[in-house]
Amino acid sequence: MTLGFIGGSGIYESLDIESPHKKRVETPFGDPSAPITLGTLLGTEIAFLPRHGQHHEYSPTEVPYRANIHALKQLGVDRILSSNAVGSLREELSPRTLVVPDQIFDRTRHRQPTFFEDYVVHTSFAQPYCPHMTAHLGACGEATDATVAEGGTYVCIEGPQFSTRAESEFYRANDWDVIGMTAIPEAKLAREAELCYATVTGVTDYDVWKEDAQVTLQEVLDNAAANEQAIKRLVERAIETLPEERDCDCQRALAGAINTPSEAIPEETKRQTELLVGEYL
Repeated sequence: MTLGFIGGSGIYESLDIESPHKKRVETPFGDPSAPITLGTLLGTEIAFLPRHGQHHEYSPTEVPYRANIHALKQLGVDRILSSNAVGSLREELSPRTLVVPDQIFDRTRHRQPTFFEDYVVHTSFAQPYCPHMTAHLGACGEATDATVAEGGTYVCIEGPQFSTRAESEFYRANDWDVIGMTAIPEAKLAREAELCYATVTGVTDYDVWKEDAQVTLQEVLDNAAANEQAIKRLVERAIETLPEERDCDCQRALAGAINTPSEAIPEETKRQTELLVGEYL
């Protein structure tokens, strides 16, 4: 079993990865955000990828999501854990709370959400996070002293700007829970790659709906740093107790999902997506 982890440089620096070494991976969708760090963590093979690059050079819109997911798939990853910094849309989800969401609402507009541009593939996305992985993360919350909330909706905005107050109030009126900029298309692409995917988010601020709490970059960075140790403890417990075998539908997400006849798909396109759909075509 090889586990992928997508997060920020701060969480990487806090993980005790043994025998780390970097590997550059080329993909049909360009280069990933950075060379991938391979090693072991608590006896599990791990592949760590900094989502925004080695120096946080990619904005949420410009992250090479397709290359990132494809590169992890090439390395034999079958499950991905990720971490995200988020704002809270709920009074009770205060900064430095960890949230393991089970739903996503997509408000992005300028991102490529699929590997399959030249043919039609309809994958199920009713449960955007792997339910088994999400439940496992929630069960590992006792490993940290931080408050861990299980379940909830992550609304993903385009960014890189934070929300307007009107937008923030709209999200709250829909009973959504946290807000961030990077869950989409990462979760969609993981599903198309038939990888299990779940995330633990760290609340850094109250977005802008709370009139006595203004969002500043410094506040976000300070709370994100405080969240990293709590996320580290939760992730390490999750890795230590993760079952060897997958028991979910993620691994067959493309079965019956391809709606274009094989003979109508260009050969170059087939080659580009062979790793993902070869057995189905």
